[in-house]
Amino acid sequence: MPGEAQPNSVTENTASPLDLSRRDFVATASAAAGGFALAPGSARAATVGTDIANLPPYGNGTLPPGIRSRSIANVNGLTVHILEAGYESPSRPAVLLLHGFPELAYSWRKVMLPLAAAEYHVIAPDQRGYGRTIGWDDSYDADPDAFRILNMVRDAMGLVYALGYREVAGVVGHDAGSPVAAWSALIRPDVFRSVTMMSSPFAGVPSLPFNTANGAPLPRPAQTDDELDAELAKLSPPRKYYQNYQRTRGANDDMLHAPQGLHAFFRAYYHYKSADWKGNKPHPLKARTAAEMAEIPTYYVMERDKGMAATVAPFIPSAAEIAQCKWLTEAEVDVYATEYARTQFTGALQGYRVRRGSDPKSIAEMHTFSGRTIDVPSMFIGGKSDWGVYQTPGAAESMQKTACTRMVGFHLVDGAGHWVQQEQPGKVTELLTKFLQDQSARDGHKR
Repeated sequence: MPGEAQPNSVTENTASPLDLSRRDFVATASAAAGGFALAPGSARAATVGTDIANLPPYGNGTLPPGIRSRSIANVNGLTVHILEAGYESPSRPAVLLLHGFPELAYSWRKVMLPLAAAEYHVIAPDQRGYGRTIGWDDSYDADPDAFRILNMVRDAMGLVYALGYREVAGVVGHDAGSPVAAWSALIRPDVFRSVTMMSSPFAGVPSLPFNTANGAPLPRPAQTDDELDAELAKLSPPRKYYQNYQRTRGANDDMLHAPQGLHAFFRAYYHYKSADWKGNKPHPLKARTAAEMAEIPTYYVMERDKGMAATVAPFIPSAAEIAQCKWLTEAEVDVYATEYARTQFTGALQGYRVRRGSDPKSIAEMHTFSGRTIDVPSMFIGGKSDWGVYQTPGAAESMQKTACTRMVGFHLVDGAGHWVQQEQPGKVTELLTKFLQDQSARDGHKR
């Protein structure tokens, strides 16, 4: 049952349009970023914990009235910044929204009020490593254990409990937030009563060898990203897998100091992976081979001699295209650019090092749950123009056939690429609301 969250709150402001100029906001973020650079390798809580309250209001005046920004202390070692809507009524069921990369809680701004209108308390945190959540180590050499999947599940649980809930009606994860949502529902179905995965399918739990004592063969090891990269390097032109790039020490500086500027980097990156870029015509791949993977655009299967800044630079939309882009305005791009200028990308990139690929310690943790499936009601939403649905061959099929036992919908939304809840918020809200209400009615829960 919902409780009082106020004792955990350390800062709070209700969003309202403010006359902060773009230049003022960028200047403030840049000044803060200068302070961060003085303390590489130290815990972010120690370097910026006292500065969060002095930052400009989150969203730079672009958040709709009715969405509140505040921070919740004592959440699995973090002070978690959240956006929330529908918080006025304490008896509402909660919905937890987990963003991806390179995103923020802000990425949910378009669906929060419609979900609140359907009588839910909607909660969207800046995840560990992102935005105004503090208490994590911002160095490349930080202990990676805090970013592994089980601790990210603890982050989600800790926030739910801190807000006074024993369960949430649903957890929704987009992109890198999708596996966190999936594992949350798999490990604690009593807390996360339904799950929606967006853009990134959940292929299931890695399996332990079975019946080998009686002669069953050992399973063939899955291809690692390094092995894939070795094959991609033989193509003409040579290619590489983006997740390997994201794990490198230089990835942060490459994006943070993009020659085109951080704002232009975000604009091109978001455009290139959206339905606005007409080259996005995804389809299932036959196998995880270099030849098949080479069909994916360069934001996922990059040219080997380029970083991400150079990869996306040619895809900056024209001035006319930018003016026509209603789902992501220039002021909204500035929110991402200023927040990342302040935090940098390193914390956000830690997930690529430990939650994906073939990291042995992460795989060992996941093996604890070998044989487990997601047994709460589940749904998948992706954009029809989103290569993220197919970048792991077979994952979408495994999710529907074996990983989720109660999957009630697999939806690919017209007019959306990777940023589905920002590109087509109306359709996403419609799908989420119906799913949540149907499960509530089926399980006999009152809204």
